Amino acid sequence: MDTQKPINNKRKRGGARKPLPQTPSPQPHNDVVAPDHDCASVDAPPMGKVMPSMDAVVKVFCTHTEPNYSLPWQRKRQYSSSSSGFVIGGKRVLTNAHSVQHFTQIKLKKRGSDTKYLATVLAIGTECDIALLTVSNEEFWEGVSPLEFGGLPVLQDAVTVVGYPIGGDTISVTSGVVSRIEILSYVHGATELLGLQIDAAINSGNSGGPAFSDSGKCVGIAFQSLKHDDAENIGYVIPTPVILHFIQDYEENGMYTGFPILGVEWQKMENPDLRMSMGMGPEQKGVRIKRIEPTAPESHLLKPSDVILSFDGVDIANDGTVPFRDGERIGFSYLVSQKYAGDKALVKILRNSETLEFDIKLATHTRLIPAHIKGKPPSYYIVAGFVFSAVSVPYLRSEYGKDYDFDAPVKLLDKYLHGMAQSVDEQVVVLSQVLVADINIGYEEIVNTQIEGLTEICSAEMQSSIFN
Repeated sequence: MDTQKPINNKRKRGGARKPLPQTPSPQPHNDVVAPDHDCASVDAPPMGKVMPSMDAVVKVFCTHTEPNYSLPWQRKRQYSSSSSGFVIGGKRVLTNAHSVQHFTQIKLKKRGSDTKYLATVLAIGTECDIALLTVSNEEFWEGVSPLEFGGLPVLQDAVTVVGYPIGGDTISVTSGVVSRIEILSYVHGATELLGLQIDAAINSGNSGGPAFSDSGKCVGIAFQSLKHDDAENIGYVIPTPVILHFIQDYEENGMYTGFPILGVEWQKMENPDLRMSMGMGPEQKGVRIKRIEPTAPESHLLKPSDVILSFDGVDIANDGTVPFRDGERIGFSYLVSQKYAGDKALVKILRNSETLEFDIKLATHTRLIPAHIKGKPPSYYIVAGFVFSAVSVPYLRSEYGKDYDFDAPVKLLDKYLHGMAQSVDEQVVVLSQVLVADINIGYEEIVNTQIEGLTEICSAEMQSSIFN
């Protein structure tokens, strides 16, 4: 089974450093290595190639304390990890969100330095797997030039990935080419955004490291790799459009607000009989709406069986793609992800053979079972020994293991995969366990039983509190 994994290097506090279980030991390779400034002599770079600024790449040390979702009033034993990051303008550092999730302490070390500097988190974009850090100690910024961002590369463009992966303590450089540009599944954020596939070796610890073009500019952030018996050296990079969206979102709002979605479930219209039944003309193309998120702002404008013909003036094909660049097409969700939460977009639809246009306000996704809780403590409520917990993907993973999507109860999986929240504050709640007491004799064996309704007081006070 194909698996894509985030790639920071974890180790238990005080123990020997180990790679993640899913990550194989790095194998020798013949990738071109960029010259190290500490070497006595180096070969000149190829003509037309600008060597990237290695001094802007830093090593990130993070101590994590993860919540215990099965016992939500506790936390798990802390552990440490190392990953990569790089300096950008405004005295800020970019790295991956999964590299600093549930952080207790973050420290940064510059190349060639023996000092670790305490860092502060400015923003964490869980969906796009990007985190923004800063350091208050002015000494950290001395002699460091921020990296500049380049444009979106094209296929077969050379890329150089720089970071601090496992296998050593010094900086590492691997080279490859861009092999694919498309909408990718972001494992950590459980969302789909634009991404680059490259064939440069990316190993545990490379997370957050920059990918450079031949011009020496940063064209992305290394963040995950494909682990499969039949695949080698398949890595994924967050491209600059996603990075700049995250940065601008933070600069305009003072916080990360997220990537908006259209809030509809749609199907392709490639079948000619289906198009005819929808009243589409031979020149019309689009996708049919199957369901609409009740919490989406457009839920009162769009209807099931509407055909979306265009988004912001860009025609949508019957397979759901739009023109991207010369000779390329991409899923139309790319157009939506270029917007910001609260922006408006012009959507043209076909309804009962009539063409209509709506100005729709875009919002972020409200999941019935959230894929993450964005650093907040788990929500729970205890009364008479009964422990009520809000269901999230981390909770399912805690209760049923990494294969929760196979081992969890079917009813919960159905809500996770197909359920839609009817309101922004709706939660799926289970009676997770019973703490044995005289008052609950006879109920001791109830485990992970879904609750269909709670009293008003229970719903209102379910904010990470314990009541005796």
